[in-house]
Amino acid sequence: MYAAERHEAILERARAQGRVEVGALAESLGVTVETVRRDLTALERFGVVRRVHGGAIPVERLTLEPSLALRETQRSEQKLLVARRAVAEVQEGASILLDAGTTTLAMAGLLPLDKSITVVTNAFAIAARLADSPGIELMMLGGRIRTRTGAAVGHWAIDALSDLHVDVAFLGTNGFSVSRGFTTPDQAESETKRAMVTAGRRVIVLADASKAGQVHLNRFANTEEVAMLVTDASLDDETAEDFDAAGVEVVRT
Repeated sequence: MYAAERHEAILERARAQGRVEVGALAESLGVTVETVRRDLTALERFGVVRRVHGGAIPVERLTLEPSLALRETQRSEQKLLVARRAVAEVQEGASILLDAGTTTLAMAGLLPLDKSITVVTNAFAIAARLADSPGIELMMLGGRIRTRTGAAVGHWAIDALSDLHVDVAFLGTNGFSVSRGFTTPDQAESETKRAMVTAGRRVIVLADASKAGQVHLNRFANTEEVAMLVTDASLDDETAEDFDAAGVEVVRT
């Protein structure tokens, strides 16, 4: 297979799967790991992929934000495991903040009904799920609703958050890396998430491992501002160790 043919095959696979891994590509293409790395470097120069630890991501995945409905179908088993582990961090009588997202939505459905909990959220899907829960005091943030994520964003939400101090803020993210922190494509959503970080005495980020190494346009939290990252078992050891060295507790489910 010529280099151009490999490049085409790699790009096609990256776009179909959302991510490619160096080792898997080397095995399937019958070439060395070093050859695949050179191919990925060439594709990055062409501007069609972004190199991440252990592989690459197609550029369009970093610029096009998937809809809530689409994200609910992606890596649902991993998200459920992450959500279940996050629930263990919720104590009796705690006040918590749930960001809009598919993993936090799964977490809302797993909250214990026998505990007295105050839940603040900017997601109408989460509010709808918790509205009939007798043990939960529910507080809904207002603002402009982003149809892509179902999140209330803007100054109404940010102003309300400025007066709140919750025990734990549980946030989702579109990408995370030690050097770039936690990022998302939309500016308004990033500003609202930033206010949530400020409102939380403790910040826990929920993200499946496919988001490792992704860097989007807007950063809403620096690495040192997050106490815990709950992710799935496929997160590589090197990334987990880098976050641990930066003071973030990494829990792989």
